[in-house]
Amino acid sequence: MGCGSCGTGKPNGCKSNGGCSTGGCNRMNVHDWLVNLPFSDVESTCKVIEVSFKQGSRKEFFRNTTLQYFEKGDYVTVEGIGGFDVGEVSLSGELVRMQLKKRGVDEFSPEMKRILRPSMERDLETFHISKGREAKTLARSREIAIGLKLQMKLSEIEIQADGKKATFFYTADDRVDFREMIKMFAAEFKLKVEMRQIGIRQEAAKMGGIGSCGRELCCSTWLTDFKSVNTTAARYQNLSINQTKLSGQCGRLKCCLNFELDTYLDALQQFPENADTLETSKGNAFLIKKDIFKNLMWYILQGSSRHYPLSITRVREIKRLNGQGVKPDDLEPIDLTTGKEIDVEPEYADVVGQISLKTLEKSDRKKRDEQRSNNRPRQIESRGERPSQPQQQRDPANPPPARENNNNNAGGQPNRPPQNNRPPRENNNNNNPQQRANRPSHPPRENNGGQQQRPPQNRPQQPPRDNSTGGGNAQRPPQNRRPPRNNNRPPQQGGGGDGGSGDTPAS
Repeated sequence: MGCGSCGTGKPNGCKSNGGCSTGGCNRMNVHDWLVNLPFSDVESTCKVIEVSFKQGSRKEFFRNTTLQYFEKGDYVTVEGIGGFDVGEVSLSGELVRMQLKKRGVDEFSPEMKRILRPSMERDLETFHISKGREAKTLARSREIAIGLKLQMKLSEIEIQADGKKATFFYTADDRVDFREMIKMFAAEFKLKVEMRQIGIRQEAAKMGGIGSCGRELCCSTWLTDFKSVNTTAARYQNLSINQTKLSGQCGRLKCCLNFELDTYLDALQQFPENADTLETSKGNAFLIKKDIFKNLMWYILQGSSRHYPLSITRVREIKRLNGQGVKPDDLEPIDLTTGKEIDVEPEYADVVGQISLKTLEKSDRKKRDEQRSNNRPRQIESRGERPSQPQQQRDPANPPPARENNNNNAGGQPNRPPQNNRPPRENNNNNNPQQRANRPSHPPRENNGGQQQRPPQNRPQQPPRDNSTGGGNAQRPPQNRRPPRNNNRPPQQGGGGDGGSGDTPAS
């Protein structure tokens, strides 16, 4: 992957494709935004230069006593402990004064070390040889520490450019007696040994890496001072207290939890206090979380699992009503899609056994009536009878005349309405000769046991009838037919008698 700014190819350094100006990565990189501004007074410019070592792992300030101007990315040879060291210029100009003030370093301190010269080829050659020894020296030193059973962890080693001194960075929970280990290091590596204890966060900054956000660690790129972080910052931001998600590469809480804490604290001032519990007619509602960016407070009713988002205004109103001893009927939550209040949800009611399917019963009854009306003419035609006349609508103002219900009605059948404008007959038990004399004469007909002979019809076969009754009249099941006549009458004049024979007696 080449550099797009100058086209010189892959940049040098730690092979992380950093900027061409430094030849390395962006570890502890600083942009000098005052570099192109003209100076009004050259004598008043800052004479201190910031130099980084081990690819930004360590930065120190050195005084520039030479007349040469150094820019960012230049290699310089500086004073070391018992020799010299080679570093890279990371910042120069007026921004160095801001860094001095930030770290509390005096610009005119006499103890500040000096820059000797720009690095020459011999200095750079010695520097690369010393840096090549660091990996093997670190591995061997860890073996020695494990052999001595010391409760410590060697994180990094930095050898001076001239190869006379080595600084070992380690982490430990308790005090460690490493006097024997220092003697072994000096005898084997032929170096002046310096042990420096660092914290876990400083160790992660020196090692570097990629955070859960997908970017380089803040402590290895720009963060220099580490502040304490506790779980209170996570609670203010409504984050779940999950150690695996809140911990960084160092195993401690992430430093970025403090970055937005002030913004959250300012936003939380708008939320009402002491609103953890709300009283309603359905029960108490408990606060489960706050959505600071949407200004919503989520509640859950006692004995329910549904979450109700309420606005800040609604929560304050409910608190005011509870202060007056009034319990609202509903929380009136907010619809998250439209931002309006949700309609009141109907309560659940168990109506098992109370549901009446009247509509289905009516439809089934209507179907049965239609089937009966469709099958009725066919049944009547098969019997040889006339279809029934449609029933006329009755007028409630003019009811039909009452019918006479005689006790001598055979079979208990009701009297049929008169047909062909004939007056209704009276069927009495008394033999009134005057009524018989006034009847119109009929043609003689054959009388088979007092029963009229009818033509055969397509009727189903019936069991034999019993003719032992008076006049040979068989008892039939009630049908919609004319009731049988009374056979206990004397024979009429000029007609056949109702007796057993059909001959007419001589006058």
